[in-house]
Amino acid sequence: MTASSTPPVEADASPLALSPTIVAVATPPGQGGIGIVRLSGHDAPQLAAQLIGRNKPKPLKPRRAHLARAYDEAGELLDEGIALYFPAPHSFTGENVIEFQGHGSPVLLQLIVQRCVQLGAQLAAPGEFSQRSFLNGKLDLAQAEAIADLIESSTELAARAAMRSLQGEFSDSVEAIRRELTALRVFVEASIDFPEEEIDFLEQHDVLGRTRAVQAQFMQLKSNAARGSLLRDAVRIVLIGAPNAGKSSLLNALCRDERAIVSDIAGTTRDVLEQAIQINGYPVLLTDTAGLRDSEDVIEKEGIKRARHALQQADLALLCVDPQTTDDAAVAQLLQQDVPEGLGALVVKTKADLSGHSAGLQNGPHGQELHLSSTTLDGVDALCDWISRMLGVNDFSQGQILARQRHMDALNRAQQHIEAAVQVYEQQQAGELLAEELLLAANALGEITGAMTADDLLGEIFGSFCIGK
Repeated sequence: MTASSTPPVEADASPLALSPTIVAVATPPGQGGIGIVRLSGHDAPQLAAQLIGRNKPKPLKPRRAHLARAYDEAGELLDEGIALYFPAPHSFTGENVIEFQGHGSPVLLQLIVQRCVQLGAQLAAPGEFSQRSFLNGKLDLAQAEAIADLIESSTELAARAAMRSLQGEFSDSVEAIRRELTALRVFVEASIDFPEEEIDFLEQHDVLGRTRAVQAQFMQLKSNAARGSLLRDAVRIVLIGAPNAGKSSLLNALCRDERAIVSDIAGTTRDVLEQAIQINGYPVLLTDTAGLRDSEDVIEKEGIKRARHALQQADLALLCVDPQTTDDAAVAQLLQQDVPEGLGALVVKTKADLSGHSAGLQNGPHGQELHLSSTTLDGVDALCDWISRMLGVNDFSQGQILARQRHMDALNRAQQHIEAAVQVYEQQQAGELLAEELLLAANALGEITGAMTADDLLGEIFGSFCIGK
């Protein structure tokens, strides 16, 4: 590639072309083999040329690795590495981007950043590179959030789901439904201009049927998003039961490690013990709790109080029961008194190696119950499979995406408006109200991709990103 083929900097058509050039370390804090300093902005090439050109600055050719030396203000060598130039608009941010890849010394990287600031750059705010990418139309808002989710993913499934969102699968599904809602609204509004023929016109073109079809498509999207949200926010599973029922032993068995103290002495666990694990590829936060019983011990009473509080925050509860000491009437009492209404719970009968019960899932007087042994691990895999089924994530690998709480809130509001649209048409046959509900549903979906986004929301979203991304 010849020097004349390099696009002139003046050709930067970015809407942020007048924004200052920003700089930050793009690699994690701490020492490493390689460290990256990233620049983005209209003046990034000229600034980088001064950084790496001690005598006569030479222009960098686009998308080529250049051996480069970074110098301080006095001309002393700071570091030697590789410089890369990505001209606008063909870069991550849509602006001119320079990356200097040197040694991963935090001291050296900060010296290079300081030199860039001396030359006119500004320190990047958290998430500012990704925010500029969004504002320049390189990514929509859901894709930008997927970058942070990909970086923070704690399991393989979470990483794959975040990558699908980053590639636009979630956004494409949202936008397809949003376009159909908009098309329906425009169609309905056109019929309003002819009030004497409005109802016949809408019925003739099966507007209600088309709205219901969009509703079915939407519910599938929401179901996928709800399951995807489990990969980002760990499922909270609380182990409860009477003292010495095998809760701590079960936690150790699920962790495959001795995380909790196990003793024959009842009431060993006095506090809430949390442990993050994976179950069939999904992030889970296991909570071991104090045994539930009447007690006059001040410390134990506080532990029981915390156990009940943990239950209020749980997604699932495992009621651990020692079948040798607890009968079905006592189990029924524990389920009624201690498991919050609506919380999914499973009776887990522990110590199968001592009770003589066959390990596995069985039908019991309180629905399904599972026998297992935390000592031999018989039945533990069956418990993990039950948890996956309860969460509805067994088929997650089939093209699922990662969703945030913000996305779920928007989807919930969109669902309410779609349901209201169907209802007002069925009950009142009012085209104006139908069109309004379709508009509100489309706007709620637009918040997911950023088609409808307030500035304060952007600050909140990108402010949670790491610096340099």
